[in-house]
Parts: sequence; structure tokens; C-alpha cells
Amino acid sequence: MPSFASDLVSPGLENVVAAETVLSHVDGVAGRLIIRGHDLDALSDRSFEAVLGLLWKGFSSGPSDEREIQEALGRARCRVFQRLEKLLPNTQELSQVESLRLLLSSLADTETDDHHVLAVACVPVFAAAIIRERAGLKPVAPRAASGHAADFLYMLYGQESAPEKVNALNAYLVTVADHGLNASTFTARVIASTKAGMFSSVIGALCALKGPLHGGAPGPVLDMLDAIGDEANIQTWLANALANGQRLMGFGHRIYRVRDPRADVLKKAVSALRKDGGRIAFAEAVEKTALELLAQKKPDRPLQTNVEFYTALVLEAVGLPRESFTNVFAAGRMAGWAAHVLEQEAVGKLIRPQSRYIGPMPVSS
Repeated sequence: MPSFASDLVSPGLENVVAAETVLSHVDGVAGRLIIRGHDLDALSDRSFEAVLGLLWKGFSSGPSDEREIQEALGRARCRVFQRLEKLLPNTQELSQVESLRLLLSSLADTETDDHHVLAVACVPVFAAAIIRERAGLKPVAPRAASGHAADFLYMLYGQESAPEKVNALNAYLVTVADHGLNASTFTARVIASTKAGMFSSVIGALCALKGPLHGGAPGPVLDMLDAIGDEANIQTWLANALANGQRLMGFGHRIYRVRDPRADVLKKAVSALRKDGGRIAFAEAVEKTALELLAQKKPDRPLQTNVEFYTALVLEAVGLPRESFTNVFAAGRMAGWAAHVLEQEAVGKLIRPQSRYIGPMPVSS
């Protein structure tokens, strides 16, 4: 058999350190997410543009402070919108995430603007247009002077949204902006290490996000809540689901051994939307019972609320259709993908791990 420097193999690369980064740290034991030196809860009331400034600091000569980034994103959204008339008809037979992938592919790695700004700017333009196209509506042009979250909702509805909805969406974008070396971020860094360019890298990241093992399950969380239907059914429905070996959507995480800190940030955001208080109160009752049942059934395996549970409630409350949730996730995570691409390009080293050959060897004659 071929010999390597190390005989250790880690399927899924678990516990393998593949990069050093200043961008984010996920502490699964303590239930802590650190973004560029700040705990997530300290950033939850900041604008998405301010968090972009943190992530991009030192990696680009482009806009750096909150105001400059907001202005640059606004200009870039308007620029991207001009492409939609020719491109959008080509998406009609595709799912929403595949439509986003196609539209992203229209952006060349040779674009002259700051690539990371354009990458973040384009997703809400494309995502909102895709949603409206599915509803038989024409795209709404962005407003350059608006904040990113506010303009996303404006492009979706064609009118101003209530401040609490804008704040809730902004909190969501901030919360999912970056999360360590997850599958999609690692994909972006591998592609970036080949010097393929920003858009090639983030399109690869979106393709990884599309996979059901990584893209999250906020839509199925709502399906679960709908299936339960009424508060009187919670205990019986959840108990039966566990007895039948079903997974309770919105609980458990690959990294976190305790409660996902992002769940608390989003719970706070959705709690401000108390016009939908009945739905939120019902979800909280489901969460409480689910945690109790999971602790009884699997006492040795910590299964706590994850980001998907309250993501579902936030995105539903601001009016986004379930089939668009992956694209909205990408609108936030594009911030981190772009930052990791910039960081990897600065490293300048090709990512090329080894594999262990376990196939047959040639037979000696």
C-alpha cells in the first residue's frame, strides 16, 4: 500500500484543522459564536453593513466603514438589476436555489467592481426577483440609498416594510453571516485557493449549501408546526414522531453540544413581531415540549434548539415563501463566503489534501 506522512484518516474531516482564520470561531462546547472578536449577541443589533465591515477589514482596499459599504452595496444592487430582463426568463423551469445559481453564473470573475461587494449585493436582487417571477410579478428595482435588509424587502413587496420586519431580517442576515469552516465555506476556500476568482468560489459554495445535509431545514420546521396543528396535539405528535424514529426539525447540531447561540438571537428578533404572537407562542410551546422529550429519550446525546427553528419563524413572519429560504440564507452567508475567499486569496496556497488508496494493487506478473 502507498505510505503517507500520517496514517490518520478522518471521514468528513472532523477535527482536522484545514485553515487559520480571523473571521469566526464556533465553540460548540460553550455554545458561543465569535465574529471577528465579537460575540454574536453583541452584534445582533448592528446593521448587516457594519458586520460586513468587520469581516472585510484588512482584506480589501474597497469600502470599509458602514456608510461607505451601504452606498457601495446600493450602487451594486442597481447595477445587477439591469441584467435581470434578459436572464430571468431562463430560470422558469428551475427551483429557486437553482435559479439563483444560474443568475450568479452571469457574473464574471473579471468584473471590474469590488467582487466581494458585488457578490453580496446581487443575492437579494436575484432572490427577490425569483420570488416575484414565481408569483407572476415583475421585478422591482432596488433603491440605492436604502439599507440592505430594507431594500431586500422593498424589492420583494414593492413598498416600504414595517421597521420591525426590516430589523428582524437584518438580525437574520447578521446571525448567519459567517459560521466557521462549514461545508459551503470550505468549498469556497478550496476553489479560491486555485485562484479561480470570487464568483466561481461563491457559486461553488451555493452548490454545497443546496445539499440537504448542509442547507438547513427551516422550511421543514414550518411543515412540522403545520402538521402538529394545535397546542393540544404537541405532546402526542412529538412523542409519536420520536417513537417512529423521525427527526424533530430544528433540534440538534453537528458542532454545538449546547443550545445554538444563533437561536437566541433569532428568538429575540421574532419576539418583536408579536402581531404573529399566536404562531410564536405555539412554536415556543413546541420547543419546550420537544426539548423535554429529547432529554428523556436521548439523555446521553445533547439535542438543543438550533438556528433553523427560529429562522423558520423569522422568515415566515417577514413574508418570505418557504421555497425561498435557502436563497435568503445565501443572502446572509454570502458575507462570510466572500470574506473567506478574500482571506484564502491572501494566503495564496493551493488546498490539496491527500487521500488513502484502498483499491486493489496491480498483480505482479
